[in-house]
Amino acid sequence: MLHFVDTLRMCFRALVSNKLRSVLTLVGIIAGVASIIAVMTAISVVQGTMEHEMSVLGAQTFQVQKWPAGGFASQAQRRKAMQRPPLTLANAQAIRDYVQTADLVGSEIWDFGFTASYKGITSNPNISICGGTPEYPPNNTHYVGVGRNLSPIDIKGARKVAVIGYALGQKFFPYTDPIGKKIRVDGRIYEVVGVFDEKKSAFGGSFDTYVLIPVTTFVNTYGLVGRDGFPRSVNITVRSKTPELLEDAIEETRQVLRRDRGLKPAQEDNFEFFNSTSLITQFNKMSMGVKLAAFVIGIIALVVAGIGIMNIMLVAVTERTREIGIRKALGARRRSILGQFLLEAVILCNIGGVIGVLAGFGMGNLVAFFAHFDAHVPMEWAVIGLVFCSAVGIGFGLLPAVRASRLHPIDALRHE
Repeated sequence: MLHFVDTLRMCFRALVSNKLRSVLTLVGIIAGVASIIAVMTAISVVQGTMEHEMSVLGAQTFQVQKWPAGGFASQAQRRKAMQRPPLTLANAQAIRDYVQTADLVGSEIWDFGFTASYKGITSNPNISICGGTPEYPPNNTHYVGVGRNLSPIDIKGARKVAVIGYALGQKFFPYTDPIGKKIRVDGRIYEVVGVFDEKKSAFGGSFDTYVLIPVTTFVNTYGLVGRDGFPRSVNITVRSKTPELLEDAIEETRQVLRRDRGLKPAQEDNFEFFNSTSLITQFNKMSMGVKLAAFVIGIIALVVAGIGIMNIMLVAVTERTREIGIRKALGARRRSILGQFLLEAVILCNIGGVIGVLAGFGMGNLVAFFAHFDAHVPMEWAVIGLVFCSAVGIGFGLLPAVRASRLHPIDALRHE
């Protein structure tokens, strides 16, 4: 133990005695590690926020819709999706009737870009209208905070009632009870029966700027053909009886829909499933390429820095040849010389690694600072970065260390 401490002291003394050389060597290590950690931290920050946003459906809920949840990978995929028949309220009813593993089945029809007003106060034209059913709050984990939810009687009677988003409630009724008040949405009068809890989106989504009305009222008002001339498609949310039954409920729903939509065994599904887990998995696949690119760039930077370390250590061996000769003449073994020079390289790399990790965490969390996301520190990547630094120190410090350990003491003492 004492021998190791002495070796450690000599390593630090050698590094401190060549400050400029040590600092210049650290630059490459810091750049390599910081580039990896910064990108991984930034992705972790965004990923954590995305996972929170995508968990809107909950652990045992999935959605069925006409369009792919992650957008279109190509124009051919887009054209293929456009040719699909829309999902209908009858499809949703078939799921209610025949899927035994589901306990809540909701229907949603959306339209966007409307204004709402109350006593001369008018919202921005960014209000979304959702024609929905009583299953909307539990299936979307967005619950009613004031008043009540839509009821089966509202749906059956196509009543002109609405549950409004939290932001609309604050805008129209900051100091009064909103329940029973009449507001205008797209020029039509609705009675407010409830206000949703606040639900902010880190990506600027409109969780608090929409109005939920009975799906029957929506159909009576806007019809089943959209303003673009295309048939409206119903989004169907399905909650399985337990989280463990989620996959069974998806498969059972698939079979019911295939039968209800007249698909033959050889035909592929003309509808899409997604849930929180599938969305998160899709995002992770998308970010994998960025992670891999950052890792490769960082490794290249570390290899370049390692070559620099090897060159500097070779110069150090040449400069300290007489010192090595004296130590060998006094009885120092080859492994002691080898260990000292190898330890110097490893220490130098890890000092750069620690600085690079801290710099990477700081740069990566700039995303969190400017986008108002939650900060994140991926410690697993810090460990990976430091392990690679140690590997670079050992790999590129080995040749100079072996050369120093093989010097003959007499030849070394004669060195000028």
